[in-house]
Amino acid sequence: MVLAACSPAATASDGELNVVTTTEILADLVHQVGGDRVTASSLVPAGGDPHSYEPTPADAKRVARADVTFTNHLLLEPQSLIKTIDANAPENSPNVSLAEAAEPYGAHVIPLVENIGLDVLWLGLRVRGTGQALGATRTSSVRLSATKVDGPGHLVAYLTESLGQPDRYFDSSDGLTAADSTTLPPAAHTHLNWAFTKPGVYHLTLAAALENDGRPPKPLGTGTFTFAVGVEPRAVSPAAGGPPTVLAEGHTDLTVNLDTGKLSAYSDANPGAAPSTPTARQTSTAQTDVAPERVVIDVPNKALVTVPDDRRFSFLGAAGTQIHQLPQAVLGKHVHGEIDPHLWEDVANAKAYVQLIRDTLSTADPEGRQVYHDNTVRYLRELDELDQFVRTRLATIPAGRRQLITTHDAFGYLAAAYGLTVAGFVVPNPAQEPSVDQVRKLSETIRNLKVPAVFTEPNLAQRAAVLTQVAHDQHVRVCSLYGDSFDQHARSYAEMMRHNAEELARCLGSTR
Repeated sequence: MVLAACSPAATASDGELNVVTTTEILADLVHQVGGDRVTASSLVPAGGDPHSYEPTPADAKRVARADVTFTNHLLLEPQSLIKTIDANAPENSPNVSLAEAAEPYGAHVIPLVENIGLDVLWLGLRVRGTGQALGATRTSSVRLSATKVDGPGHLVAYLTESLGQPDRYFDSSDGLTAADSTTLPPAAHTHLNWAFTKPGVYHLTLAAALENDGRPPKPLGTGTFTFAVGVEPRAVSPAAGGPPTVLAEGHTDLTVNLDTGKLSAYSDANPGAAPSTPTARQTSTAQTDVAPERVVIDVPNKALVTVPDDRRFSFLGAAGTQIHQLPQAVLGKHVHGEIDPHLWEDVANAKAYVQLIRDTLSTADPEGRQVYHDNTVRYLRELDELDQFVRTRLATIPAGRRQLITTHDAFGYLAAAYGLTVAGFVVPNPAQEPSVDQVRKLSETIRNLKVPAVFTEPNLAQRAAVLTQVAHDQHVRVCSLYGDSFDQHARSYAEMMRHNAEELARCLGSTR
């Protein structure tokens, strides 16, 4: 998708400044600042999911004609979209990542907190560090390859995509080749399903390499991780021998550090605690690095699942067969970093975006500086009024009813800014029915917290079946919030936030 794009940027004196953004929300903010001097459009279409949108050749052409491009980034958008923008944006035109450059304008960021509450380990893949010393950029990739698997059966690590289609990353059933690999951007993390066809002890060796466009891959480190599948993990020797460091519950990633080249198990679990005990479930906010040769990952018998009667999943075995599987838990290709990228759900952060947009447009079009200044002053007043409206409406919700359960982890900033608590988000795996235990836990959360309503997003309605069913069973409302995109009922940022405030106040504040 790389196109020639070397012509100098146009200015508004030649016509409207052509601004391309990744999302409709950003396009609206640009329009508010730019007014008639700009034309702003989004690459992600109306109602699209910016987390998973795949760019087209037409998108590359649009970027090549842009005078200014804005992304949110912080790994909100998929790397394929970021690569399309960085490869095609004209060399001398501003190309700004708003979430990463807005802090000097008053934006504040918070960690992305993921708390699915699984009763088994939640295992993913991660890249830590920036790799700047190796020349890494936001379009670089780290390739993680499975080079060896030992065990009594087959190991398959696969992603379940948004519509239920599996994508195998590592599969030892047909021998390991170069295809048994996946890539992640620097400082990124993703979730996978980890399936084992027979109980016993498995050893997985991973190798990492840095890939920069146009350069040969640079080998990093290797590491061998041990899995205890359906057997007592403390009786299993890790690769280095000696007593194991058992990881049984919580959140762990098989990780490569791009700055050191070393692999590890990067975990918020309580290493060394006995599995399936209250102590093991007490996770701290601190992350712990465990060397691969010391770790034993527990895949207990409560991780047994049945292979679905779906030919797409025949690589796991015959339908009805039981296998051990650590679940992906979050549906779709969910690549993200350690910082929550959904800054705009706090209106104060949107104000920071607007000021950064003002200065960027003024750089690209100095003749329009006064217009951009005046529009920004006007719009910041509107955003102050919007912030007060949201705050006032949400203040009407009784303290005991401020629990937020959604289908997407997009509302951390909303909760932090306006006094709500994210009680959970639910994105089930369509490849299999949710377990009785998962449904029970969700039902107990709703019942114990006396949650009066749960919230879905218009563009993620297809993912909300379990949440909707449990809500109906518990006789609570199913309401709607906007997270990443607009629809025909909300066509601007202000409309979106006003709807969210009204919907939260109506659904959580009502005693009905």
